[in-house]
Parts: sequence; structure tokens; C-alpha cells
Amino acid sequence: MFLKIKPKTLPEDHTSLAPTYNNIGQMYYNMGDYSKALEFFEKAHQIKEKALPPNHPELATYYNNIGTVYNNMGDYSEALEFYEKAHQIDERALPPNHPDLATSYNNIGQVYDNMGDYSKALEFYEKAHQIDERALPPNHPNLATSYNNIGGVYNKMCDYSKALEFYEKAHQIFEKALPPNHPNLATSHSNIGQVYNNMGDYLKVLEFYEKSHQIFEKALPPNHPDLATSYNNIGGVYNDMGDYSEALEFYEKAHKIKEKALPPNHSGLATSYNNMGTVYFDMGDYSKALEYLKKAHQIFENALPPNHPILALPYKWFGKIYRSMKDYSKALDNFERCLSIRQKALLDNHPDRATTYSDIGDVHRLMSNYEKALAFHQKALNIQENVHCNLLECATTYINLGETYREMKNYSTALTYFEKGLEIREKKLPKNHPDLAVVYHNMAKLYLATQKYSMAMKNIQQAVQIGQEKLPSTHPHLLEYKETFEKIRKKM
Repeated sequence: MFLKIKPKTLPEDHTSLAPTYNNIGQMYYNMGDYSKALEFFEKAHQIKEKALPPNHPELATYYNNIGTVYNNMGDYSEALEFYEKAHQIDERALPPNHPDLATSYNNIGQVYDNMGDYSKALEFYEKAHQIDERALPPNHPNLATSYNNIGGVYNKMCDYSKALEFYEKAHQIFEKALPPNHPNLATSHSNIGQVYNNMGDYLKVLEFYEKSHQIFEKALPPNHPDLATSYNNIGGVYNDMGDYSEALEFYEKAHKIKEKALPPNHSGLATSYNNMGTVYFDMGDYSKALEYLKKAHQIFENALPPNHPILALPYKWFGKIYRSMKDYSKALDNFERCLSIRQKALLDNHPDRATTYSDIGDVHRLMSNYEKALAFHQKALNIQENVHCNLLECATTYINLGETYREMKNYSTALTYFEKGLEIREKKLPKNHPDLAVVYHNMAKLYLATQKYSMAMKNIQQAVQIGQEKLPSTHPHLLEYKETFEKIRKKM
């Protein structure tokens, strides 16, 4: 109503309309409607551009708002352009240790972080941190945020000791500066938990995620989206541990909150559908997985621009599902769509591009295109062996290579890659994790082909034991393991 009255009494470009447009833009941004947010932020910006001199500090705020929307839309070049415009104004208008300059460096760092350019992200986060150290008292919450940003980059670079060091520094500040049930303390516990998750220390992860969840439960109303994030985090740990029914329970709790708290086309709801879909996939219920992932895809398509990196996720999972359903042409089509988005949005050596190369290579193996399979797996390894990334992703590529060489009857090379993959998985996963069963099964098939029946039996028994403990009785993997067991038994 306020916006309807104002244009009737004021010219369309009157300066007092700019804050109104800006506020409306902020509301759309909070709702996850980024195109509408952009429309109103740009209206506000156009008014201020005409009314103010080019280096006025207020213009930097409007540039930052537009940059933030582009960053969330995955349009990183546009985000950088606007953040850098804001930064140039701040540099001219403010003293060198002003906190707003630190915010500006953080914004630019965040874009590089999202692009996977972690050395650049670190450079800008450290510039911000240097200003915060000079400008703020030692226990100021903004310093903690600065430590968190740096910790987050080290976490993505797989430098977990450095990540923990910075996250713990942030946590110590929050403990001194904030009341014990403040949501920022909960986020801090979550960050530390995330590092332990990447290190594969699942008991530690659960300990920190549960501390975080207890604070959120006390501090927030029952349908707050941050509570949903907390349930998602706990669900994610159980999923990583291979406890799929537990994972589903927590993901469903998160989803119920999001359904009540968010508009129906919010990308947060799509993430929720995506999480549940991946668990159904891991449980071998491919039709259910497809149903949930299609819901996720539909929301992402409506909420995000066409080349947003998150849009690659549903295509990745469609590819995995169709591969498991033995529809290899559909699997390849979806993996290639995933790769096309990631090639536009991410750096050449981004770990997510490597996992997609390995997925494509695996489909080529299943289609008996072995030379193509080897070429794509090698592309994946060129990234994974030279860039800090998740070792479990590297293990999957080794195992995929092993399967390719096994089918090519190059058994000694196959065994070398299986052993490399197994070594990583045994270090990183619980002893009864379903992903270990996959490798034991692959090795059993290799030993069967090379007539080493006792070794084959030892490996297939391990695969069956894990499968019976962790998978539904109708899971295609478990049925395969039992079939291979019978083949080996008949040979002994």
C-alpha cells in the first residue's frame, strides 16, 4: 500500500522512493525470489545513481546488495563486478582500517570461495581479517566471523587442522561475547562438526551437531529454518555413515519445518527434496529417489537462473539413478548436462568437475567404451591428485578405474586401483559402511575371474555381511552380492 501511494504523490525517480524499493528488494531476497529482489534493488540503485555523486558511500551499499543477489544466483562474474564497484567507492571514501572495507573484502572473498578459487578467497578473507584485528576489540563477534570465513576455506581445501584452528578461535570469541544459547554459538558448533565430518570422525561430528541443535531448540521457534538446517546436518552424518533410515528420519523432520516456513518455490525446499531423494537412492529405491529429485529439480529451475551451479545437482543424481537402472543413454545425457553447467560455473580444476568426469567415465565403462572411460577417469584424477579435495571422491575414481581395467581383463592394474580405493575408504568410513561392500564385491569378482576362489570368497562374505546389516533386503546391490556368492561357492 505504501508503495502504491508514493508514486502517486512523487515522481518515479524521487530519492525517497529508493529506500522503499530497497526494502522490498530485501524482502524478496529473504524469500529466495532473487529475480524480484534484483528488480527492486536495481530500481533503488538507478534512483541513487542519478541523485548522488559517483563516489558517494551510499552507492556502495546499493552495489553490494546487487552483488549479493548475483552471488546467490550463481552469476559470479556479475557479483564480482558489483562488489568491486562498491569496494572502489569504499577505498576512496573510507580510512584504510574502516570495518566497511573489511566487509567489502569479505564479499569479494565469498565470490571466489563459491567459484572454488580458494587461494583468491583466502587472500581477500585475510585482508578483511587484518582490518578487523586493527579496528575491533579482541572479542568482537565480527572477528569471529572473520575467523570462520578463513576456517571455511581451509576446510574446503582439506587442510583440516588449519580449519579447526580458525573455527576454534571463532568459537572462543563467541563463548566470551555471547549468551550461552545464542544462535551464533550453535553455528560455531556446526562449523567444527563439519570439519570432523570431513575427517570421517562421525562420533565427534554428532557430538558437535547435537550441541548446536540443543542451542537452536532453546533459542528459536519450532518452525525456524535454522532448526531445519540443524536436522539436515544430523541427517547428513547418518547418511555418510550409511545409516539410511536414521538419515531419512532427520531429513523428513527438516522438510516438515521447511514446508511450513518457506514459500513453495524456495530453493531451500528443493535442497530438502534433494536430500531425501539421495537417501532413497542409497537405499536402492530408485523410483522414489527419482520422484523426490524431480521435485527438487522443478523448484531449482523456477527459482534459479539456468546455469546456477546448484542446478547441476539434480542432473548428477538423475545420472546416478538411470545408471543404476541400466538406462545408460539417459544416464550419460544427465551427467553431460551436469558437466555443462559446472564447466560454465566452476574453475577448470574444481573438485566437482572431477566427480562428474568420473561419473561419465563410469557410464562409458558400462557401455563398453573402455578407452573413453579411461580418458574421463584420468581427467578426474588430474584434478583430484593435484588439488586439495575430498579423498573419498578420489577413492571412487580409483574404484571406477579398477572396474574398467577388470572388465578389460587387465587384472593386475585393476587390483592396484581397487586397493588404492579400499585403503582410503577403510581409513575414512565405518567398518560396516555400504561403500566398503562395493569394493569387496568388485575384488571378489576379480578374484573369481583369476580363479583365486578363497580370496574371492573372503571378499564376497564381507560384502554380503555389510549388505545384510545396512541395506534393505531388496536392495539391488545386496541381490548382486548374493548372486556373486553363489557363483564363487559353486567353484569351490
